[in-house]
Amino acid sequence: MRWQWLTWLLLPVLFGLSGCQKQVTVKTPTQAPTAFATPSQLATTTDRQHGQKVATFIKQGLLTKQGLYTNYVDTKQRTAGAATGHELLSESSGMWLQYLATTHQWAQFRTFYQATKKTFDDHGQFSYRYDPRTKKRYRVNATLDDLRLIRALLAYDQMHHRSTYRHEATQRYQTLVNTSLKQGHLVNYYDMQTKKATTTGSLAYFDLKTLHYFEQGSKKGRAAYQKQLTVVKSGYLGDVFPLYAASYQWTTSKYSSANLNTSEALETLLHLAEIGQLKTTSRRWLSQRLVQHNLANGYTTTGTVSVKGESAGNYALAAMIFAAVHDQKNYQRAMQAVWRLQVTAKKSAIVGGIGDAATNQAYSYNNLTALNAAFK
Repeated sequence: MRWQWLTWLLLPVLFGLSGCQKQVTVKTPTQAPTAFATPSQLATTTDRQHGQKVATFIKQGLLTKQGLYTNYVDTKQRTAGAATGHELLSESSGMWLQYLATTHQWAQFRTFYQATKKTFDDHGQFSYRYDPRTKKRYRVNATLDDLRLIRALLAYDQMHHRSTYRHEATQRYQTLVNTSLKQGHLVNYYDMQTKKATTTGSLAYFDLKTLHYFEQGSKKGRAAYQKQLTVVKSGYLGDVFPLYAASYQWTTSKYSSANLNTSEALETLLHLAEIGQLKTTSRRWLSQRLVQHNLANGYTTTGTVSVKGESAGNYALAAMIFAAVHDQKNYQRAMQAVWRLQVTAKKSAIVGGIGDAATNQAYSYNNLTALNAAFK
């Protein structure tokens, strides 16, 4: 589960968009989307059986007509910095749509996407968070989550062999180009109320495959993509600890020295793996963590564990990274770690899900990441 929302609310560095500034128009790509949902066929029958149990839990315990609960267990008190309980995240909706596209559930995809727009749409970008209890829609997006939803639309068209959503995906991308992806500078969020964006870009947010799809068609777009790729690759921390800095500050051209949230660090590796840019050192480090059963939840930039414990979501991300590079052995190692954290007690309220059987805490992020990894 990612908890970056609190950090965002505390960020003081913002920049605005002039009201008279010319809006950038993005042309719909002529080429059909490829490789957005093609399974690598590394998942075994056992993986898919476990995945079906996760899907059943999600449908019964998390899925609503508006979106997916952040946690199976609701909370009496809400917090300003992070979604809790039965609040809804656009992140979760994008991940569920990805699953529906991959598994060819066309009607369910179309219905749920319409619901997603009704819940989260905010003038062309998606609010990152909605509270059905108070009907509050937060006025900021999360750029990665917008790109995830756009990617799901492209996955639908690819897998369904249609062009149903390509134009709408482009319109959504165009909104980002004029807000949180202005002049190619990808940043974490844009506030629709204040008309301002942060100037910090988390490296995990650079969905390079999706960015390349939209930017490859023009000279300006290709230049923006190369800059984005350079920003990510230049955040490499070194061969001793072969992960990447948490974020990049566009105004100072400096990388953050903050500790790494492992799920975000692995998202960065996944985006690089998807375009054939995963370093051998990073791949070896992640393989060692699986062999030694010590993939922690957080690290300092020198590689010291900063947050102990393990997460099924992190193991699922590791599985997707190894699926992207067609590494069957390590994919299976990672998935075995995921299923070790699946609830199997038949009398449990969260049976089949990924969570804590003692407390019934079951987060959408862990469950949806495990679900999508199971169908690779």
